[in-house]
Amino acid sequence: MAGISVLVPGGGGQLGRALAARASDEVEVHAPGSAELDLTDTGSVLEAVSTLAEGAAAAGRRPVVVNAAAYTAVDAAEADENRAFAINADGPRVLAAVCSSRRVPLVHVSTDYVFPGDATEPYPAGAPLGPRSAYGRTKAAGEDAVLGSGASAWIVRTSWVYGDTGSNFVKTMTRLEKERDALSVVDDQRGSPTYAGDLAGALLELAARVVTGDGPASRVLHCTGGGDTTWFGFTRAIFTELGADPSRVSPCTTADFPRPAPRPAYSVLSNEEWRAAGLAPLRHWEEALKDYFAHQS
Repeated sequence: MAGISVLVPGGGGQLGRALAARASDEVEVHAPGSAELDLTDTGSVLEAVSTLAEGAAAAGRRPVVVNAAAYTAVDAAEADENRAFAINADGPRVLAAVCSSRRVPLVHVSTDYVFPGDATEPYPAGAPLGPRSAYGRTKAAGEDAVLGSGASAWIVRTSWVYGDTGSNFVKTMTRLEKERDALSVVDDQRGSPTYAGDLAGALLELAARVVTGDGPASRVLHCTGGGDTTWFGFTRAIFTELGADPSRVSPCTTADFPRPAPRPAYSVLSNEEWRAAGLAPLRHWEEALKDYFAHQS
């Protein structure tokens, strides 16, 4: 099979960097940061996608876009929803329109925050949306824009992503373990930690499928680490991997730490559609976390 050429808007983020790290002889990856590729600038997007398509054709590869660009500052979005909407909704709308015009397939990454968080069992991909935060509303609007664009596009929702680079929960807890004798961490929010390296591999597996016309029938899929836990359980696992005493971490409630943006109490996503499409499920979150720490210097 011919190799693929992948354009990754949002290349400066932790997922974008993880995707770039997966480049190989078969998978060529160009992952520009926001300064190089602004999704709200139609001219910039048109140039980037056209360059992708023409370069891939010249190299005998198939082009595909995996959009990892997003405004992810959940609390800041509450006071700056217009900016979040520009990046999370207007940007994907422009990108999808250009992909449609150039006949380049698109894989767009979304989030568990599009759901209300009041479920008691994993959300299937077709569950009704009900975002309760500005971040969630703007990401839901981005999904609508992509699916309504006419592009050959797939939405992949994920959750609780952490990677080798950038700011994330694992890095924050690792720092706090050194700085504090004890921590209180929320134990009434449940989700599935997802390692960015694993997610990147899965997205590229999907990308390799869609470029051949063998994309899943379902245009919305969920892809997260296996299993689920709370932030408290996640933190205790992090402490264990650090060789620290997990009893230093105590549980608390969301009400104990009010934040500007409401957090979903339950955001476990069902990976059923992903499996049904014949795509490889991600490993259990605990296994991924162990591997993450095994490779930290």
